[in-house]
Amino acid sequence: MSYNFDGKITVVTGAASGIGRAVAIAFAERGALVACVDIADASETVNVIRKSGGMAGRFICDVSDENAVKSVIKEIAAARDRIDIAFNCAGIGPDGVRIPYVPLTETSADNWQKIIDINLTGTFFCLKHQLIQMQKQGFGSIVNTGSTGGDRFAPGFHAYGPSKAGVIALTEMAANENAKLGIRVNCVCPGPTYGTQMMINTLASDSEMEETLKDRVIPMGKFGRMEDVVQAALWLSSDLAAHTTGHSLFVDGGMHVKP
Repeated sequence: MSYNFDGKITVVTGAASGIGRAVAIAFAERGALVACVDIADASETVNVIRKSGGMAGRFICDVSDENAVKSVIKEIAAARDRIDIAFNCAGIGPDGVRIPYVPLTETSADNWQKIIDINLTGTFFCLKHQLIQMQKQGFGSIVNTGSTGGDRFAPGFHAYGPSKAGVIALTEMAANENAKLGIRVNCVCPGPTYGTQMMINTLASDSEMEETLKDRVIPMGKFGRMEDVVQAALWLSSDLAAHTTGHSLFVDGGMHVKP
């Protein structure tokens, strides 16, 4: 399936690495003008896009800072007086390296707050200011990044599951409020996916994790590929999904339906 995003002003948060980076490149390959937003330096993503003939810009932004988000969204919209598409992917979670897998009773207040601030509050800030712009223009498509972890709550994931459940709830609320305004809001929910920093760190910290997940947790018996999530994000963002809003699309090999 091919997609045409020629000239579409597209915002991608978390664009410096992982799924955000892959989605930003995929949009650009299909003609979009991509604003690569991240607290980290997204220059590598921008350079890949430009070397292949695409158009992209780099924006440094901490999504947990509402003033920073508001400023970046205004700056991006001002260039062409619109934002057509937004893909909100900035997020963190326990990986056994940066943030430990521990029970709720052992979760530090700092780690709890860090995850909630970025995953849930950060998505809220991005969604809020993207919607303000899209309401002015009367159209737009937003895709948030949830997780299977927001539907099935695994031990040791403390703030991560609740934060991603909140993203799914925010998506449904925003979709309902904006459906008659020409704005669609959906959510892609990946399961374990090769290439994400969270999964790289997880597998580095626990060599048996991959086989355990494949054998006991994922009905299809395999991890997802980055391309699987990219294709879901592209479809939800495209006119092919013109009658789809408020939907959470799970890309997890069946994890969310496993008994």
